[in-house]
Amino acid sequence: MTAAIAAEGLRKRYGEIQAVDGVSLEVEAGEFFGVLGPNGAGKTTTLEILEGLRRPDAGSAEIFGLSPWPRNPALLPRIGVQLQASAFFERLTAGEQIVTFGSLYGVSSAQAVAMLDRVGLAEFAGTRAEKLSGGQAQRLSIACALVHDPELLFLDEPTTGLDPQARRNLWDLLREINAEGRTVVLTTHYLDEAEILCDRVAVMDHGRILKTDPPATLIRELDAPTRLTVESGALTAEHARELLAATGTEAEVQDDGVSLAIATRTPGPVLTLLAEQDALRGLEVRGATLEDVFLQLTGREYRE
Repeated sequence: MTAAIAAEGLRKRYGEIQAVDGVSLEVEAGEFFGVLGPNGAGKTTTLEILEGLRRPDAGSAEIFGLSPWPRNPALLPRIGVQLQASAFFERLTAGEQIVTFGSLYGVSSAQAVAMLDRVGLAEFAGTRAEKLSGGQAQRLSIACALVHDPELLFLDEPTTGLDPQARRNLWDLLREINAEGRTVVLTTHYLDEAEILCDRVAVMDHGRILKTDPPATLIRELDAPTRLTVESGALTAEHARELLAATGTEAEVQDDGVSLAIATRTPGPVLTLLAEQDALRGLEVRGATLEDVFLQLTGREYRE
């Protein structure tokens, strides 16, 4: 079966900035694929090359076995694109927007308006786009990308700036879209989002892909300690260290006055010790996450 996306050695430079530096990746049909990275990692430029919006300086890209550049009319009906910033026609309602987008692909008005119901916006068909909330505008943007029933959907940070409820609702929609057999490629800064939604993720930095794997595989490879926290007071950090040393359990213990935190690769004996000391109040157990993987690969320094 032809891969939905196949890219080899993509490069793109803007003056002194090497935005994309030898990116190679393959995305299978029906896969939910995430592209992660800090600001300036090259995520958006990579997607724009794959979408046929930018010409690479070097390398090759294929979408369903066809080159997206120069703009390929045979590919346009097969892909949908939701850009990082939503842009709608001025002074048009949500219904008028979706009908206009649909007409570009020969989609009837009735089919286009039905897509608003698909994304939960039917009651806002008469509302002008600029009056929609952030979550509603993002749903309209996705509806416009889906109106012609594409096989492949590109989503560039679709949940940025949304409140937790709007994000979760959008996640449900994206799961449904993928479950229908569509290939979804997502860029996001929300690591929990990628961990929950994506079959595989590629972590990018400085224009290069550092690792590509399922989130669970990346987390297991990190081999990070388990972190257990309980309320301060029932057990001091010094006493905890003494008890752990007596059992031969390697652990790092810290107490900030609010929580006693114990980091260890052998959590079983630690839980037993806490239970014996009646110190389980407020217990939280946290393993590694995709965020830990991301920070290990890309570093912790702040970037604009």
